[in-house]
Amino acid sequence: MVSRSPEKARPRPRRADDSEELGALGQPADAEEAVEEFRYQVEDMDEESSASGSEPPGSEPPNDGRPRPTVYQRQLDEDLIDPDAAKVVRRLVRQGYEAYLVGGCVRDLLLERRPKDFDVCTNARPDDVRRLFRNSRVIGRRFRLVHVLFGGGKVIETATFRRAPDAEEERGSEDLLIRNDNVFGEAHQDARRRDFTINALFYDVDRGEVLDWVGGMPDIERRAVHTIGKPLVRFLEDPVRILRAIKFSAKLDLGINPETYDAIVEARKALARAAKPRLFEEILRLMREGAAHRALFLCYETGVLDVLLPELSTFLADREEDDDRVWQLLQEIDRRTLENGPLDDVVLWTVLLSEPLREACDGARDRVEMAHEFLEGVVDRLNVPRRIAESIRRIVALMPRLESGRGGRFSRTPLYPVAMEVLDIYRAALGDAAEGAFDAPEGPSDNAAIAGTGERRPRRRRRRRR
Repeated sequence: MVSRSPEKARPRPRRADDSEELGALGQPADAEEAVEEFRYQVEDMDEESSASGSEPPGSEPPNDGRPRPTVYQRQLDEDLIDPDAAKVVRRLVRQGYEAYLVGGCVRDLLLERRPKDFDVCTNARPDDVRRLFRNSRVIGRRFRLVHVLFGGGKVIETATFRRAPDAEEERGSEDLLIRNDNVFGEAHQDARRRDFTINALFYDVDRGEVLDWVGGMPDIERRAVHTIGKPLVRFLEDPVRILRAIKFSAKLDLGINPETYDAIVEARKALARAAKPRLFEEILRLMREGAAHRALFLCYETGVLDVLLPELSTFLADREEDDDRVWQLLQEIDRRTLENGPLDDVVLWTVLLSEPLREACDGARDRVEMAHEFLEGVVDRLNVPRRIAESIRRIVALMPRLESGRGGRFSRTPLYPVAMEVLDIYRAALGDAAEGAFDAPEGPSDNAAIAGTGERRPRRRRRRRR
């Protein structure tokens, strides 16, 4: 049960004696930290007792004109919170800054999931954070962040509060696409510039409070994905948010708010305006999270797949009603991902496109050439790296040989284990139906595919007679 409480005064005032060196790697010694903790507790008690004569206990802080969050008393599971992330937050607070855990880690903790990483947000500028943590580095040109480094390669990303740019400064009335958000701001502005309400919650580590400026806690309790502000506007500002909404719904087993769902359908064509490498990477993320089946089904259901992968969407629309091969393959990917972690990118893309590719190559004498023609549109639309595109072509071209156990010279190439994993996924997902799935006559391009020289060559021009 979540209970609300009035906001307490923040931030704490900076103290002169807090500027001492606090140790390497952003991590003070345990004994020194214990002494520091005790000193701060004593000073806080002194401050509270000195203020008690002028301001009654429990009174509201003075109104400074800034929006106030709804504050939820919620002590999140300490065992799931990274202790180094908590130390970064506490040190910033001791130095007089505002600092919170923010974003996906707070969302996952509230959903009782273990976060993959932890982000910290603060009103301290990057140079201030850098001075506080000796083993840290400032990164980024467009927007500067600080990476606080800990043992084992752990990085706690610490960002300064940002605000959304003014509409009249950045874009006209018709063009909503955001091109610059490199503006420092305050906590409430940083919350409002984020994409979804469930990703805009701040957690005060010491007080055990969740700060909510955007209505994220009700959406957590409803288990719903909802944008901050009007969904259609937010998706037109950044169309990749459409794929992020689908990813959160699939990965976290959340519903999509009806208004947000309708906006996805209406704005899906705007995805064609997004940066191609971002689209490629977001599709991979849909496949890597152990929820590829649900994610790709949502893409198909909302029409997003028509924009990104019309080849696959058309195949799904034209298939027989009882043909669930694509969905069975995606379920097998999810099972393996949850058991062993994300699969190789080439495996994911090959399995995703294997059924329409198999249909395109069915009966073709030159399967590499047919795979080239099929993948041309995909490569151009999503900027698929050449390494992945060429690997898909070779695997699909040689799958009949692999099915019959005739790996030959190909079995000595680095791509052979990847191809065999694709075949293994087929057999595990489809059982007996997988036998002969790629059955086809050998073609003149087989040797080129084995050697990895199946790339299309330009046609030679005929010499003109004089």
